[in-house]
Amino acid sequence: MSIVPITSPGLDAAEISWFSALCSDDYRYLGVPDGSLRSSWQHCSDIVKTAEAQGFRNVLCPSSYQVGQDTLSFVAGCAPITENINLLAAVRCGEMQPIMLARTIATLDHMLKGRLTINIISSDFPGEKADSAFRYQRSREVVEILKQAWTQDQINHQGEVYQFEGVPTDPAKPYQQNGGPLMYFGGYSPDALELCGQHCDVYLMWPETKDELAGRMKAVNAVAERYGRTLDYGLRVHMIVRDTEAEAREYARELVSKLDDEQGRAIRERALDAGSLGVSHQAKNREIADLEGFIEPHLWTGVGRARSGCGAAIVGSADQVLSEIEAYQKMGIRAFIFSGYPHIDEAEHFGRLVMPHLKTCSLPHEYGRVPDATPATPLGNGERR
Repeated sequence: MSIVPITSPGLDAAEISWFSALCSDDYRYLGVPDGSLRSSWQHCSDIVKTAEAQGFRNVLCPSSYQVGQDTLSFVAGCAPITENINLLAAVRCGEMQPIMLARTIATLDHMLKGRLTINIISSDFPGEKADSAFRYQRSREVVEILKQAWTQDQINHQGEVYQFEGVPTDPAKPYQQNGGPLMYFGGYSPDALELCGQHCDVYLMWPETKDELAGRMKAVNAVAERYGRTLDYGLRVHMIVRDTEAEAREYARELVSKLDDEQGRAIRERALDAGSLGVSHQAKNREIADLEGFIEPHLWTGVGRARSGCGAAIVGSADQVLSEIEAYQKMGIRAFIFSGYPHIDEAEHFGRLVMPHLKTCSLPHEYGRVPDATPATPLGNGERR
């Protein structure tokens, strides 16, 4: 039985996703730049195509001010080179005027024929520092405007940040029906939990002990219950899987064998979310880890020495990794976003060793968002007005 009520209690599958390193985050040795793994269009799109070939159902496309790929431009470029995999686009609220953002998302959703999902993020812009309460208020209003654009005939919004009245929504109608693209969201502050509990579909968590994750789930569920809602839950975590546990642990040691601590700190601090509450909890993981960096038998925090955000990896043999995934599923987790270094190599290891033993799904399809045929939208098969 799940830790808390969830939206998909009868689902006997999981959305297994990968990660494309759009933001200068691919290495053979952590902290040692490798020109062949730079975040070029060619490399990042190769990660997406590899993930699709290995059977992953979604791929997270992150957003940051790093040398690499703009998220929405990259997702658009992936539309004609993929057929089955969903794209999870990270959208930093406030970067684009929200009505035009709704239209951009609708365009992408039609290009992908319903294979678009959205990761709502609220971190600072480059060169700016904004109060957390303001950032989450802005994100709340952006989400509310997106929902109106996708489900109503007009946008009418009077908020603290944005004010709109009587804006027609035909240009912003997405391919997906019954609410538009699913919204995935992560955050630990009270403002973050309030936004997610009221509006989002999937609450994403970074790796911590299972007891800590259970506490996160209970906290956001308490908010969702106030609004008469349930959520589904996701885990964003790195992956090192090999034929044996010994091989996996040896690779973990090799991955950080050339890491200079000062270089690792510099990599962490250049991220736009470096000062967030979630990042501080990832740092706490490293403080409580054993001498080899483990906080659970198969949860290793070494990745976080050179990475802001998600800072731990599941490490083990295929059977051990499968047991971990099953344990998370029993907690009520229905979405997993994995990654590993280098991203193409680790996707292939997972695809060979683990994926054949998993029953996977696409959450937008499970939610009934993706129509069987081109919908009667203004940009689809609807009346042209």
